[in-house]
Amino acid sequence: MKRIRAYFYPIILFIVFEAVAVTLWLTKHNLFYLFNFSYIGLSISLGAVLYIRKYKYARRIVQLLVGLYMLVYLGLICRENMQIEGFWYYLFTGVFEAATIHYAIAKIFGPLLFGRGWCGYACWTAMVLDFLPYKVPSQPRKKIGWIRYVTFAASLFFVAALFVFKAADMERIMFLAFIIGNAAYYGTGILLAFLFKDNRAFCKYICPVTVFLKPMSYYSLIRVKCDREKCVNCGKCRRVCPMDVDVTDNSRKRRNGTECILCMECVKNCPKNAL
Repeated sequence: MKRIRAYFYPIILFIVFEAVAVTLWLTKHNLFYLFNFSYIGLSISLGAVLYIRKYKYARRIVQLLVGLYMLVYLGLICRENMQIEGFWYYLFTGVFEAATIHYAIAKIFGPLLFGRGWCGYACWTAMVLDFLPYKVPSQPRKKIGWIRYVTFAASLFFVAALFVFKAADMERIMFLAFIIGNAAYYGTGILLAFLFKDNRAFCKYICPVTVFLKPMSYYSLIRVKCDREKCVNCGKCRRVCPMDVDVTDNSRKRRNGTECILCMECVKNCPKNAL
């Protein structure tokens, strides 16, 4: 019973994803959804199990399993634009599949359960950026987060313009947008990481997807919490946090609270096991 209790969260995560997989398979009559969400759920649950067993690279394994699947298989092989432009494209065509389902589950309603866990475990952009040398930010956060709203609006206007001007062969344009967009994301992310000495600078200032993630993450059920009786205010958790979150504050209004990616670096580095 104790062993089962220790793996409560991985089991719940797998059940949630499997429920989504089966529901979409039966409602959409497409076996792909059963495979897709079962694979992602199994990958994330495996990472949670490895973390519980204190395996050092648990999160990186999940990033590679999910990130490469989304980027290479869905994006390059299946030619589906899984970036935000793909979401707008399928939304405008009135088709609830591919990117629209992905965004609804992972980035719009999913954060009510797991916050910005997507950013920490599944994002194919962050998958690469997290291998750069600046894992802990060495400079104060810049006040340029407004740029994300510009890129968000730009993605919407780009796709809207394709429909307004009735662009020919939009499927091909969206595939090219996926390739060019990813190249731009990686290039910008790497440049900002070295410029600001912060691997996650792109996530903090540029990424348009965070416009969806942040509001829902405020109400997330899964959150890092602090046992104030154990905490000695050493500040180590704040120093190792890649997203500058004050996890010692349990309120939902804590500093950068909607930025938490559940990487658990604070938990692993707390000397008093207060988190």
